[in-house]
Amino acid sequence: MMTPNVSPSLLGKFLVAQSGTFEVASYQTFDLTVELGVFGMDDKGSVRFVFHGAKDYSEPQTEDPTAPGYVTARTSSGKALEVAWHPFLSERPWFNTLEVRLVEGGLRPGDKIFVTLGDTSQGSPGFRMQTYCQDEFKFRAMINPFSTQQFREMEQMPTITVGPTVAHRLVAVLPTVRQVGEKFRLSVKAEDIWGNPTDKTALDLTLTPSLPVHGLPATAQLEAGKFALILEDIKTDQAGDLTISVTCPKTGMSCQTNPLRIQSERSHGHFWGDLHGQSGETIGTNSAWRYFEFARDKAFMDICSHQGNDFQISDAFWQELNNITREFDAPGRFLAIPGYEWSGNSTVGGDRNIWFRSEGEVIRRAHRALVDEAENPETDCHTAQDLFDTFVAEGTDVAVGAHCGGRYADITVAHDGRVENSVEIHSAWGTFEWILQDAFDCHHRVGIVGQSDGHKGRPGASYPGQSFFTSKGGYTCYLMNALTRDELFGAMRSRRHYGTTGTRLYMSVQATFDNPAKIYHQDPAVFGTDVGCDVARVADMGDIVQLASGEDRVWLNVDVTGSAPIERLDILDAGKVIETLQPNVPDGSTKRVRVIWRGAKYRGRGRNMPWREGCVQIEGNEIEQVTAVNFWGPEVQPVLETAHSVVFEGLTAGNLQGLDLMLAKSGTGVLKFSTQQVEFELDLAHLKPGADHVVDVEGLGADVRVSLIDETRNTTKARHDFEISLDGKTERRLFARVTQTDGHQAWSSPIYLLP
Repeated sequence: MMTPNVSPSLLGKFLVAQSGTFEVASYQTFDLTVELGVFGMDDKGSVRFVFHGAKDYSEPQTEDPTAPGYVTARTSSGKALEVAWHPFLSERPWFNTLEVRLVEGGLRPGDKIFVTLGDTSQGSPGFRMQTYCQDEFKFRAMINPFSTQQFREMEQMPTITVGPTVAHRLVAVLPTVRQVGEKFRLSVKAEDIWGNPTDKTALDLTLTPSLPVHGLPATAQLEAGKFALILEDIKTDQAGDLTISVTCPKTGMSCQTNPLRIQSERSHGHFWGDLHGQSGETIGTNSAWRYFEFARDKAFMDICSHQGNDFQISDAFWQELNNITREFDAPGRFLAIPGYEWSGNSTVGGDRNIWFRSEGEVIRRAHRALVDEAENPETDCHTAQDLFDTFVAEGTDVAVGAHCGGRYADITVAHDGRVENSVEIHSAWGTFEWILQDAFDCHHRVGIVGQSDGHKGRPGASYPGQSFFTSKGGYTCYLMNALTRDELFGAMRSRRHYGTTGTRLYMSVQATFDNPAKIYHQDPAVFGTDVGCDVARVADMGDIVQLASGEDRVWLNVDVTGSAPIERLDILDAGKVIETLQPNVPDGSTKRVRVIWRGAKYRGRGRNMPWREGCVQIEGNEIEQVTAVNFWGPEVQPVLETAHSVVFEGLTAGNLQGLDLMLAKSGTGVLKFSTQQVEFELDLAHLKPGADHVVDVEGLGADVRVSLIDETRNTTKARHDFEISLDGKTERRLFARVTQTDGHQAWSSPIYLLP
């Protein structure tokens, strides 16, 4: 049925009394008023106040007048109202809906509906704002004056601004690889407790390098009103791993940069990207222009791409996105890559990231659920395989990656090595090592990426806040000779990259052989053996290697410098751990016990696994200190209730989460773990250094692990040559996985060894 053609000016007026800028996560009260137009409102008529999909504010509620988000509503005529909050009632991306409905009788023209969002009159602290910044937080009203359930948008859309709060921590970033004497820059910012860059306060900083650095001042100031301090053209004449400690003596805040490998000889550069996220034009926050600006100037990324859902991208917005990437793209400084997210259902292939080398390419949508225009429907590709075939047939200069979002990519349904080169195994949605295992099981040869799919307007620094996201968004480090699109697409297609859970570490993984081997950068099973190859005794991550006849061993040379102490370095073959190096293995005297849980319910949209009513108890010993691992929201931190118990509410989607317990004594006591999923107890006297106690939990890759962690050794380096025997018959898929004590992980793209 058609929506009646009613002029919005006849429907009435919508006003919000408050305006201006409000701090993230602050408690506020908003007075919303709808003044009815010439039609008034019929019996059972209603108004919907709809909010954009990216949200983590306190949900409006009418049950508890003392709790956050309490809502009251009344009419100027005294007619009764029903109020209800529906998270998924209206059309995406405005599906968060506060509906106010007349109980009985109608309203006259000029009558008013008053809604107080965050009513504090009975003890509620108010409506808690979202945890991320927004240039325009929009209040949008849809009215149903004829009680036909056909909602029309009211003319006014009041807006406020959501800004950062005070500085809570410092973040400092260096590049990852430079030569001796080569210039580089140091970037420093302050973040509030929710991860928003903040310009609230001037901070006087001291800078202390681990190696002598020319041009680096001993002190500097992050000025009030500025979001970053950038120090250009500094350099060092010494090889090694450089870090710079940044401290604010007045506040006590301090941080250390990621490691910068200073090399005597030139090698691949390491360039960092977050190539997957959305802006407010689709399901994210702020404009697409602000999105790229944030990645470049506040997250200090080298590479960024916008990946809006195709079914929300109009032809006009697609053109705008192409104009924005043209504007921001600056080879040697910052790459802005045109692209989008093909968003088919999992049953026809699932989400795919699409990256184009050049602007002006055709957007091929999975469907047009939220796109009005119907021109050029022949450009749509309704299945992933249709998409791949079309790209190949037309010779499109494109790279494709499999993604696990709301709709997970099913690469057992569709994959094409001619265009699809990678699988995303970490994002803000969680960690998905299972998709790499799917690739191995199907004999696909893909690389590994980590990205954010952030919805909060913070590409490259995507914290989950208080929403359904479970983790910080990931990064990918691309091994390139220069920061250009040609080099980037070469790295994508040859799988020369490693993914992380959102930290910058140095990783090198190479394989060396006794005899020269053929090194393919393109898959010979897809492109044929005549695509060309190098002949060498060394292969890099992502390479496909045809070994010499009779080769019976390979050395996997792994060199890692972490951004935090390294807990373990695992070497995997097709997903199975075959070697483990633990550079910080404790002796039996350690008093530090780590409890880690992980896993998901299943692969799909409802994958989040809550670890509810969690408790860790220690009998026969005492807990002196507890440190949270990957509890990202400041409002959901574990609580040390007594010297014998810690309580928590956890949430994972394949990613790691847990606790570090510092006990009064070593090797003594009984640990009792309980959540709604599982309960067990462990005599700590039986826990051996270097060996995990593992308890399996129902779910996808779900378990709980208890281990000992060294409390004094804090090496960030792991370097080892692993000798791996070959049988001459089996393809080997070798890669490294790094786990740091801070909970961050990284994965190298596999080296594929053909017998």
